[in-house]
Amino acid sequence: MSHEQLNKRLLIIATFGMVIAFTVWNAFSPIINEIGKMYDLNTTEKSILIAIPVLLGSVMRVPLGIFTERFGGRKVYTLLLLFLVIPLMITGFSSSYIMLLISAFFIGLAGASFAVSMTFVSKWTPKEKQGTALGINALGNIGTAVASFSLPSLVLIVGIQWIFWGLIIPVLMMAAIIWFFTPETTNTNSTKTIKNELSVLKYKQTWILSLFYFVTFGIFVAFGIYLPTLLMDLFQLSAIDAGMKAAGFIVIATFIRPFGGYFSDKLNPGKILTGVFLVIIFCGLLLTLAVENFYIMTFASLLLAFAVGIGNGAVFKLVPNLFPTSTGTVTGIVGAAGGIGGFFPPILLGVIKDQTGAYSLGFVFLIILTIICLWFNKSEYDKRINTKQVRRIHIAK
Repeated sequence: MSHEQLNKRLLIIATFGMVIAFTVWNAFSPIINEIGKMYDLNTTEKSILIAIPVLLGSVMRVPLGIFTERFGGRKVYTLLLLFLVIPLMITGFSSSYIMLLISAFFIGLAGASFAVSMTFVSKWTPKEKQGTALGINALGNIGTAVASFSLPSLVLIVGIQWIFWGLIIPVLMMAAIIWFFTPETTNTNSTKTIKNELSVLKYKQTWILSLFYFVTFGIFVAFGIYLPTLLMDLFQLSAIDAGMKAAGFIVIATFIRPFGGYFSDKLNPGKILTGVFLVIIFCGLLLTLAVENFYIMTFASLLLAFAVGIGNGAVFKLVPNLFPTSTGTVTGIVGAAGGIGGFFPPILLGVIKDQTGAYSLGFVFLIILTIICLWFNKSEYDKRINTKQVRRIHIAK
């Protein structure tokens, strides 16, 4: 089988692996109302339970990105999926809120599949096609929508326990497919030390890209997991209806992402990001002023989905371009920043709602942070003709 054929097969399998993992990662959000009724939870408690999986999934993207660089995507991806069986099994047996929090924390490791999959794919993709390939690979984020589409209906049929036990089956199947049908990474950097890998932290480009992804992917995660709660609270929608509408946001943001990568292969990603940040600021203003108007919120949310999808693709075009010898490490760091960007907003919105009775203040913080991103982007990338004018950073072994 040719290198190109292997690359295509790997891209398909790695993407479907992320779909399964992200379905697991988002399992709590669509059924949080049923869980809340079972344990008599307030808004803040439900927000914490929704956000907890995001925490470990974000933090572990850094070491798993490094491990994928050093030991290969096939091994790391397979072991990650096999580990998820344990917390999924435990969640089904949970009998208290604390036990749920603990199991949700470890289910969060599913979110780290992003760094593994993206690094695995980037190692097998020519640099001139990486923006497009990584954009396609990121379609695995659709797993969040799969959870929103399917779990609210399934929980009414099989109950909360079997939602989590049932997810074990596709997880095991995907682990077997990855182990038996994907090639191992041929150019692993096993001689690089952890100190060498983490030396990327001394470069401002790492921190700037992390800030950008904190906003763009953070919005994707935060809206993906918290939009059902917002819709149910603000407009009294049913869990199924809210889940379907939230899934629409996820689908748009996910399927538009490859276009962000494709356009960044052809155009200046700095210019693209400028447009993205301006749209996010505009949507933030709409949500601040009229979050309780269903039509305005729908318009702002859908426009936001387009913006963050394009933005996510553009940011990850820059990662392998700037760090060709440490793609896995920087992917993990930037991915972790994005995940953490999705961890805080649900909790913050829940606390703001409990304390003030409204959500508007949370969107003010989004506007301020995006303005900071816009300033950094204008000074670093927007004025450059293309990414070749940005100095590549090679980390020595």
